[in-house]
Amino acid sequence: MTTNDRQLHLNLFLMGVGHHEAAWRHPLTDPSRVSDIAHFQDLARKAEEAAFDSVFLADGLEVRSPVQYGLVNHFEPLTLLSAIAAVTTRIGVIGTASTGFSEPFNLARQFASLDHLSHGRAGWNIVTSAGDRAAQNFSQDANQAHTERYARAAEFLEVTRALWDSWEDGALVLDRETGAYADPSKVHEINHSGAYFRVRGPLNVPRSPQGRPLLVQAGSSEDGKAFAARYAEAVFTAQQTREDAQAFYQDLKRRAAAHGRDPEGLKVLPGIVPVIGSTEAEARALDRELNELITPQRAVAVLSTTLGIDLTDHPLDAPLPPLPPVSAVNGAKSRFELIRDLAEREGLTLRQLIGRLGGGRGHQVFAGTPEQIADFIEEWFREGAADGFNVMPPVLPAGLDAFVDHVLPLLRKRGLFREGYTGSTLREHYGLPLPAEEAVAA
Repeated sequence: MTTNDRQLHLNLFLMGVGHHEAAWRHPLTDPSRVSDIAHFQDLARKAEEAAFDSVFLADGLEVRSPVQYGLVNHFEPLTLLSAIAAVTTRIGVIGTASTGFSEPFNLARQFASLDHLSHGRAGWNIVTSAGDRAAQNFSQDANQAHTERYARAAEFLEVTRALWDSWEDGALVLDRETGAYADPSKVHEINHSGAYFRVRGPLNVPRSPQGRPLLVQAGSSEDGKAFAARYAEAVFTAQQTREDAQAFYQDLKRRAAAHGRDPEGLKVLPGIVPVIGSTEAEARALDRELNELITPQRAVAVLSTTLGIDLTDHPLDAPLPPLPPVSAVNGAKSRFELIRDLAEREGLTLRQLIGRLGGGRGHQVFAGTPEQIADFIEEWFREGAADGFNVMPPVLPAGLDAFVDHVLPLLRKRGLFREGYTGSTLREHYGLPLPAEEAVAA
């Protein structure tokens, strides 16, 4: 595929009433709608009308910030995505689920069910869950070490794929004349016994429309990149500079090729928070308004958790104190490094840093006109930094409306994004074939 043949992949990252941490305080939003299923269904329908590849829901298994100051998401992703799938027909539905605090059989069954319910539009964003607070909600005192979490995740995924493949294509016979419901020669026990799991199988859900849901991954640490290169078909990532994004893109594609994979079968989608105004001054004014609504107590608490050091009493107008080496971090290593590098590269004080992170938690925040945002997207796309973007509107629904109504027409005019869907499944949107039944053959 030549550069001119490539088309952007755009995913809408749904987050409450906007990705800016102070979005719920801004008059452009209605925070009461975070508990309203219609809010999310309306957003998904808008994205489907615009031919986005997919909508995506993140997830956490703990309350991550003081509830006094921040909006808490209410819905578990697979439940919400089932409701979204019921009112849409083409757009993909990608949900986050942790390999750290579940069992392969449960998740394999849930995502196979979502793929059936959506007629082939399901995707799984695979996370390992960082931090001890989540572990303490699952009868553990502390989380596993970073490397062990990824070792467990690799075995988890091998078992999950085997379960999805435990029903071959054509296993369902449904012959009422003979009474043959399924062909037993095409339904297999997997009899897995490993370091972390023992699973007999088969899955109690037949093979789903996509064969397997699309596999997405969001870690950018060394362990995360190794995992993504082996398994992922799309990667949601965060970089602050084009040079860093290009290096990540090239490294991940090279690693995928080393596993015998086609690098084109792994899509890299950095996050972008587009703050849109009819003029640059208008966009910067909205960005400034949102940042002025940040509650420092909440932002500092969140940053303390991410960095693994208590910044509660650190002066807001001073630089960060010395940070531990990344090797000592047992949480999200790649996000730790991104924040550290951002603070050091730009010489930011703690107050300035929480302002920079408030828009997208380390993702690229770009405030400008529709033309400037389209230029930014095109540059990263054409210069080998991205296959598309994880679009993260700072406020919802207004931010999505602005992107769809003013940025997408420019991308289409430049030949970078499709006018409409050409397929019906999420794999078709990404240009990916149905996966072979490798686990059964193995």
